[in-house]
Amino acid sequence: MLRVAAMAVAAIGASWIHRVNDPGVLCPLRALTGIPCPLCGGTTVFIEFGSGRPGQAVLANPVALTGAIAVAAAPLGLGDRWWALQPKTRAWMLGTALVGSELWQLVRFGVLRV
Repeated sequence: MLRVAAMAVAAIGASWIHRVNDPGVLCPLRALTGIPCPLCGGTTVFIEFGSGRPGQAVLANPVALTGAIAVAAAPLGLGDRWWALQPKTRAWMLGTALVGSELWQLVRFGVLRV
């Protein structure tokens, strides 16, 4: 419960900071090359969620949002289930999620057209 409360406070705080002073692009790869990384949109997920726009949070980075939900739910037994998986299975799942996230970001920023 404390974990979820801390995440909610962080999301609302990020939303407030963004509204008061937009820091611009935070991703070093995107700032230097214009190409987003698989984690691009992670901060936006919290900003949108903290602003009460969960739909926009999903669109920013569904993988980051899923990861945040998994971290929040880990104490309910999901963490034990994750660590019970074989290391190769965990690596495959994370790799697949990162590739999917990168493709999502490339389409989202218009680098790839579908």
